[in-house]
Amino acid sequence: MTERYVMDLHEVDGTRIADVGGKGAHLGELSRIDGTRVPAGFCVTTQAFERVLARTPSIDEALDELARVSADDREAIRTLSARIRASVEGTAVPADIAAAITGALARLGEDSAYAVRSSATAEDLPTASFAGQQDTYLNVVGPAEILRHISRCWASLFTERAVTYRRRNGIDDRTVHMAVVVQRMVLPEASGILFTADPVTGHRKVATVDAGFGLGEALVSGLVNPDVFKVRDGAVVERTIAAKRLAVHALPGGGTRETAIEPRRQELPALTDEQAVRLVELGRRVEAHFGRPQDIEWCLADDGFRIVQSRPITTLFPVPERGDQENHIYVSVGHQQMMTDAMKPLGLSMWQLTAMAPMHEAGGRLFVDAAPRLASPASRAALLEVMGRGDPLVRDALETVIDHSGLLPSLPEPAPVGPPAGDRVGPPPGGQAGPSKAEPVGPSADGSVEPPAEDPYVTPAEADPAIVTELIERSRASLAALEHGIRSKTGPALFAFLLEAFAEHRRILGDPLNIQAIMAGMEATWWLNDRLLDWLGEKNAADTLTLSAPDNITSEMGLDLLDVADVVRARPEVVAFLRNVEGDDFLDELAKVAGGAEARDAVEAYLDRYGMRCVGEIDITRPRWRERPGTLVPVILDNVRNFEPGAAARRFEQGRRKAAAKERDVLARLRELPDGDRRADAAKRMIDQVRAFAGYREYPKYGIVSRSFVYKRALLEEAGRLARAGVLRETEDVFYLTFQEFQDVAHTNRVDDGLVARRKEAFRSYEALTPPRVLTSDGEAVNGAYRRDDAPAGALIGLPVSAGTVEGRARVILDMADADLEEGDILVTPFTDPSWSPLFVAVAGLVTEVGGLMTHGAVIAREYGLPAVVGVDRATRRIRDGQRIRVHGTDGYVEILT
Repeated sequence: MTERYVMDLHEVDGTRIADVGGKGAHLGELSRIDGTRVPAGFCVTTQAFERVLARTPSIDEALDELARVSADDREAIRTLSARIRASVEGTAVPADIAAAITGALARLGEDSAYAVRSSATAEDLPTASFAGQQDTYLNVVGPAEILRHISRCWASLFTERAVTYRRRNGIDDRTVHMAVVVQRMVLPEASGILFTADPVTGHRKVATVDAGFGLGEALVSGLVNPDVFKVRDGAVVERTIAAKRLAVHALPGGGTRETAIEPRRQELPALTDEQAVRLVELGRRVEAHFGRPQDIEWCLADDGFRIVQSRPITTLFPVPERGDQENHIYVSVGHQQMMTDAMKPLGLSMWQLTAMAPMHEAGGRLFVDAAPRLASPASRAALLEVMGRGDPLVRDALETVIDHSGLLPSLPEPAPVGPPAGDRVGPPPGGQAGPSKAEPVGPSADGSVEPPAEDPYVTPAEADPAIVTELIERSRASLAALEHGIRSKTGPALFAFLLEAFAEHRRILGDPLNIQAIMAGMEATWWLNDRLLDWLGEKNAADTLTLSAPDNITSEMGLDLLDVADVVRARPEVVAFLRNVEGDDFLDELAKVAGGAEARDAVEAYLDRYGMRCVGEIDITRPRWRERPGTLVPVILDNVRNFEPGAAARRFEQGRRKAAAKERDVLARLRELPDGDRRADAAKRMIDQVRAFAGYREYPKYGIVSRSFVYKRALLEEAGRLARAGVLRETEDVFYLTFQEFQDVAHTNRVDDGLVARRKEAFRSYEALTPPRVLTSDGEAVNGAYRRDDAPAGALIGLPVSAGTVEGRARVILDMADADLEEGDILVTPFTDPSWSPLFVAVAGLVTEVGGLMTHGAVIAREYGLPAVVGVDRATRRIRDGQRIRVHGTDGYVEILT
């Protein structure tokens, strides 16, 4: 096949990325949109670039060397990339390629001025824009100069910033090739950037126009602040006109220079409102063509707009696809589940299939649509009340959206209704483990909410503590039945069995007795905190009253690992062996060490009970401790170093005694008040409820994760069978299929490898996104704010979830396997799900970026008596590892001391 070294832009469309790179393909596609004017030009194809690389063997050697360099070795990357650039620029353009380029210039006018622009094959992609990573040269005049600048564009594929960017996005240097776009220069009156969605809030109906005088380089390089126009529904809704003292203009002989703008024009707008609206209308056509919000570079010349580049806005959080025109307000499930990382498709779909209410996926995360409940004033009040108790930031985000978005209809207050069917606000139908989920419901069938009781001694309905034992036995029996029933299932029969198992899964979650037990502990906690604050002036008194509550499977998990450490500590050879463990295949070798058999048995017994857990356990595709037991080794060694034998029993007993002492103190103080016996009697009933039910709060999640591990093992066996049969390339490819798609593969023995590859690429892009707490169908992402002024200046504000104050060394830990803790350290991490609990026994306090009053990390922090503040914005970036900090768990803020 004859190589093509030059292609006119009108020959190019979005399918030609491999030939002309992302920018070239987008420009060709733009030129096909009605009403869009793109400056004439051509592309020097990637085949020309490949010819140049092939003529220089030293480049191939340098690429091999670069591939072996660590992504963190910036000096090596800088040196090698500079060497490659010099080689590329020093290689003469082959004569036939030069002839093709000069021929194209002759057709367009070789005496004209041109923009010479890099266009890499990994550029302007839906998942990575590569904005500013390669080079552009403006106002280049003459064939010789254009050829020289084409070589410079080829070389710019290997700038240090471009190589580093590719590393961060998982892109191999050898898989990327460079084309070059050569376009006739536009000498604009004004230029700038149009975002067809608000780049800050994500709002898809608000476009933002940045504008300045002259060439766009003045804005891109930061020489001037732009005028900013916000346009919605065909009108400018907000404008900021900047003082623009400089502009960049083209020189007659080539090149550009900065020029001063005369004072009378400096504060004039670069665009009129009418022009800004017209530009946005043009941008909407471009957006509709590409099917997603665009970042568009534009020029204004002779009162007409030219589009010189359009790329996807890759930083926006996606909006769930619903296929309707209704308004939706989505609440993040991940923030309630303490797992805001992206999930793979199999994990997402299985969570949806086992949830109690519809969930919607976007950006690898799950959301529940709260709009139906927010639309009614009565159910809105109930929802906001429960959200506010759990996570004030979610409530604030919802209230912010309600106040200004116009998404909700204004409904009249309902007519008065009779007594509600329930006693208090109930748990959500949308989650997996009870009331920490994203969509609480009102207490009654008609959505009404019970007004506050006038009598302060009225307590929530009390539940029989015996139901905890009954529920735990039910869960164990159901799990045993699942394990027995799934053993012989394979192929289509396995998927049919699992669908029935999912129905049982949902039945367990919705069991009224389960909900009653969960709510009994939560409502008693709320009652105690509210009343004891009113009566005794004491904040979060229930935190101490829940210490060492019985039946808390998550707190037991941390204590049981202390017992494992006791076995290890007594055997020095085992300790030495574990210090050198790498990987997960160590248990068999451990048994060969002196005392290792006993240590292995202790670890195995721990894994039998807790091996289904892991960080991010709501995603079934995450590796469990049973699959990667090496994750536990650093924590065991920390426990060996930081604790004495018998620490687990001592800690539990200390907590129990502290709670009992707190109970005696509270009741005695209450009896001294007016009407003290009534107050004390009511408080005693609620303390008993808290002690009986607070621990059970953690059990439903344990049961769910136990069931999910059974599902996972069966599905991985099925995937292994398909991989051995050659249907799948790799067993874990099924993680990138939904459950339904996996079921189809099992039926047909066929898989779409292209779909799997696209899903892997999408997942990598989702990992870089930060999900909002609340997301609207207009794309607006809202995280809420604390409306407080009760903390010292400079303090980091959060939600107080476990009382007390502690000072210590901050340990910023992003992966539990990297734990290296000393006594008195304070754990700072993005989020903690139950799997982090073994670390809690070794720390003195907790700070997280995500969390609420009743999320698992908060519950266990209270159980262990750790002062804790959660929901601290960007805590892992604002607190440096090793800094000394003070955590105010009662008042909800963190001070950085050094």
